[in-house]
Amino acid sequence: MPLISTITCPHCGHVQQETMPTNACQWFYDCKGCGAVLRPKPGDCCVYCSYGDVPCPPIQEARAEGRSGSCCGTS
Repeated sequence: MPLISTITCPHCGHVQQETMPTNACQWFYDCKGCGAVLRPKPGDCCVYCSYGDVPCPPIQEARAEGRSGSCCGTS
């Protein structure tokens, strides 16, 4: 399971590779380009699912098992 996701800031376009946590949701991300605080889009569980090129580990796992899911133990 990939643990590196490339986040793209919707405000300035800055691209940054980050290691995703496997034991917690990440609801906030400070853009290293413009300083904007990114939050998940409505319906997404974390910033990686909204702005990353790879979804968070719980979503990857759920998809691999053929089920829908979200991080933080909600479905």
